[in-house]
Amino acid sequence: MTLLTLVRHGETDWNRDRRIQGSTDIPLNDTGRAQARDAADAVRVQLDLSGAGTPPIVVSSDLARARETARIIAAELDLPAPREYPGLRERAYGEAEGLDADDFIRRWGDWHTAEIPGAEPWPHLRERGLRALATVVRDVRLRTAPTAASVIVVTHGAMIRELIRHATAGEMPPAGERLANGSAYSMLYERERLSLLSYAGATS
Repeated sequence: MTLLTLVRHGETDWNRDRRIQGSTDIPLNDTGRAQARDAADAVRVQLDLSGAGTPPIVVSSDLARARETARIIAAELDLPAPREYPGLRERAYGEAEGLDADDFIRRWGDWHTAEIPGAEPWPHLRERGLRALATVVRDVRLRTAPTAASVIVVTHGAMIRELIRHATAGEMPPAGERLANGSAYSMLYERERLSLLSYAGATS
């Protein structure tokens, strides 16, 4: 089995301004870098990184905001530099990228039912995320076997949301709830099955 700690990247200027990022490659701002350091502290406590056992491995999406968050977490926890996985990228939002939330609603209505030209379909996002996690787990197990592995996975809000929905048969997250920048969610990957262990860090 493999313990996964999914961490949403820190804040960017577009997060602050409520603009839709998707696949647009926006860097962290100073608040986001502080959130990454706070996330490292939270993960240290959550995983009880007291020096015993096999240390976790950090991986991330290849977009700058996730990549830098992962690098900060790895540095704070004195772990090797993260490996990047393009399959962990955020959902592409097509014509919505760059718009603020109010413009989005005016054009397409409710966030969860909107049909956005050029956007990645939700089922495709879920399938991509599950494939990426399977690849991460395979790679990590090759490095840590026979010891059980622990992985810190730095990725994006929509990706984490869809993986949680998969693990909970759609029960979580509740509709209208945003996953906070820097928040962490524990999941167990066992025999290709994903289950949610902890859920926290959401904002309205």
